[in-house]
Amino acid sequence: MINLKNRVGRVVEPGKVDFLVRTVEEPKSNQVVVKIISSAICGSDLHIFKGKHPSAPLPVTIGHEFAGEVVAIGSEVSRLKIGDRVTVEPVIVCGKCIACRTGNYAHCENISFTYRNGDGAMADYITVEEPYVYKLPEHLSYNAGALIEPLSVAVHAVRRADVKLGEKVLVIGAGAIGILIAALCKRSGASEVAIVDFSQKRLDIALDLGATHAINPSKQDVYDVVSQITNGIGMDKTFECVGFEETFNQAMMTLRKNGLATIVGIFENPNITIPATRFITHEIKVQGSQGYCWDFPIALEMSKQIDLEKLITHTFKLEHLQQALETCLDRHSGALKVIIQP
Repeated sequence: MINLKNRVGRVVEPGKVDFLVRTVEEPKSNQVVVKIISSAICGSDLHIFKGKHPSAPLPVTIGHEFAGEVVAIGSEVSRLKIGDRVTVEPVIVCGKCIACRTGNYAHCENISFTYRNGDGAMADYITVEEPYVYKLPEHLSYNAGALIEPLSVAVHAVRRADVKLGEKVLVIGAGAIGILIAALCKRSGASEVAIVDFSQKRLDIALDLGATHAINPSKQDVYDVVSQITNGIGMDKTFECVGFEETFNQAMMTLRKNGLATIVGIFENPNITIPATRFITHEIKVQGSQGYCWDFPIALEMSKQIDLEKLITHTFKLEHLQQALETCLDRHSGALKVIIQP
């Protein structure tokens, strides 16, 4: 019989967090209780903190990028044992709709994520289903293990874009996802990978992890640099990782004819104006990318090639969650990936 107290962080109103205190229940037959060692703040957590996430009305628990240690298992759990070091795919799907039954659970008609159901990972413990738990390889620390989730988001986007050998790619936004997308594009065979951001520090990290060109819009014109890289033709593939009207349009307008833009950013303002004629004159394609689907195993493999620790800039204790979120939103803090350690 387990007897564990659990603090679970949530956003109760814009700019304010509190903690629910619960008792961890005995795991059901196929459930696993994980003691959280490291939990990373995601961009979506920041949208929630500002009260502007389009799919997560307040109050809501936060946190879904994490790693920890198995402390209890259900009677039918067979792949895991107490003491295992793990990370978790925090998705919840029905298993009954056509998408789930054909293995494409990212398109589940009832898809959700653990934090939206009251099981946020800004906590001491979390209870999850065994099929979504992955053992951490020895080369990964708990901090790096918490970043397998955002790496999986990047894997999903790059796989959807089907980046090919020799292609030229533009990534707009050098947050963690954008930096990881750039790193994966280079490892997928892209010959040129340009990344755009106003933060030189972030651009330097992106260059270190695989990007070939860094564009700072305060110093360079994005369109001019793209023209130079592509001899005026335009990029084969672009990735929008910011969530603004301007960057959405950049992702479209920097494409060559028949190019593909993949939209990854979360739009706090979902109603934007785009140059619709571009679809016709250049026969471009625009697609979205959200979450993951069979991408965690690939991310774990790719973590052998990408030093995830380089993304981590700050660590805080769980009780300082408010300060950690404020630090993420402070433009002068230099925060990229902030880790919470209960």
